[in-house]
Amino acid sequence: MKKIVVLGAGISGHTSALFLKRYLGDKAEIHVVSPASNYNWIPSNIWVGVGKMDPSEVKISLAPIYKEQNINFHQGKGIELWPEGNEQITSPFIIYETTTSATTEKKSLEYNFLINATGPKLNFSATPGLGPEGHSVSVCTPEHAVEASHQLSQLILEMKNGNKKTLVIGTGHGMCTCEGAAFEYVFNVDFELRQHNVRHMAELIYITNEAQLGDFGVNGMQLNVGGFLTSSKVFAESLYLERDVKFILGAHVRRVEKNKVEYETLDGSIHALNFDFAMLLPPFRGNSMQTFNKSGLEITDQIYTPAGFMKVDANYQAKHYDDWSHKDWPEYYINPKYSNIYAIGIAFAPPHQISIPRTNPNGVMIAPAPPRTGMPSATMGRVVARNIANIIIGNNEKLKTCSMAELGAACVASAGADLFHGSAVSIVMSPVVPNFSDYPLTGRNDEETYGEIGLAGHWLKRLLHTVFIYKAKAKPFWWVIPE
Repeated sequence: MKKIVVLGAGISGHTSALFLKRYLGDKAEIHVVSPASNYNWIPSNIWVGVGKMDPSEVKISLAPIYKEQNINFHQGKGIELWPEGNEQITSPFIIYETTTSATTEKKSLEYNFLINATGPKLNFSATPGLGPEGHSVSVCTPEHAVEASHQLSQLILEMKNGNKKTLVIGTGHGMCTCEGAAFEYVFNVDFELRQHNVRHMAELIYITNEAQLGDFGVNGMQLNVGGFLTSSKVFAESLYLERDVKFILGAHVRRVEKNKVEYETLDGSIHALNFDFAMLLPPFRGNSMQTFNKSGLEITDQIYTPAGFMKVDANYQAKHYDDWSHKDWPEYYINPKYSNIYAIGIAFAPPHQISIPRTNPNGVMIAPAPPRTGMPSATMGRVVARNIANIIIGNNEKLKTCSMAELGAACVASAGADLFHGSAVSIVMSPVVPNFSDYPLTGRNDEETYGEIGLAGHWLKRLLHTVFIYKAKAKPFWWVIPE
């Protein structure tokens, strides 16, 4: 019987594991290795971060789900990869580490197919003083979001007592991704301040590595808004101006001190900004494992990029931005050296940025990294599971592709969590990576790339939260719910 190991149980890994079991049944052993005991629906961490949700509403325990699905769950962290086996174990295997309060133990697990869905390493250390162990808060995990909510609540109390405050929200490094999460959080904070009648006591500042608002790491887009094409730059700017949120563009945060951010901008100038509250997102690294060939020689650099992301069937040739193409992006997410290893979601190495790479006069790169989360990650998980299942079953069906230059993505970003007065920004783009061969004007399908804001968007986001938690729990007919 074939054995498939999935590393990671986030959106892409969990999706892969469930679909592998659905496609293969008892024809294969499915193993999931993850250091986390819970699945986290990350998009709703934003609401935890403003006190609108409890962490228990965005987390579900993995072990009961996998037990019910007859999927083997190993709570541990992969630390070594042996894709050719070695003298003791002739099959490909990984070594993972389990830790209890008393001991740390290493275990091996053989595989026929491996899916790397390890997600990001939150690289707070890239910016001195960044993060919960430094001088800013985060909403990257439920625990981080709870602390952000506590600090925000305390700040609101102080504002009610007549103390004006400065809140800084955005990206904490020039190479961050997930600008959408910062965008979403800043407007939820704005909404909460208004709900508590203290908005006039707060200066709300958005700081971002985007050269222009609405870039979102995808070089912006042309949105169909009410039948008219509008750039995401104009669409986003109108929100910031309407809600009196100041913004600092093209910024690389150099360090975060107590109540002060030091940053430099695309023109090379260095600035300082005092704050009372700061939620700044970290850049990501990949969760690479030490990799060895059969003789024990380390080959990690052949499998992973220096940033820790796994190489796949992409074109990693160094080229000028104008020469980058949608064809550079992977279609199958297969490692070029080992065809039984896949990397999906944030774990795979993108071939290049989507936004224009910019370096300031100080030699510092300030440009959003490509987003690879949410809908695209889940789609990769399903498609890779389908392809592996077809190989195992012996189905001669042509392997399915899911290049980000083919995939569309829908994002519903909350702008205020309230059933009657809240709102959300709904944006759909197709494809994620611009394809100027098929869409020479904008790189995207204008009919399928659109945006709007309103209360209906909030209802939709709340519905999606419920539906995707249901799907993650593998409840009846979970598979009919689209990614």
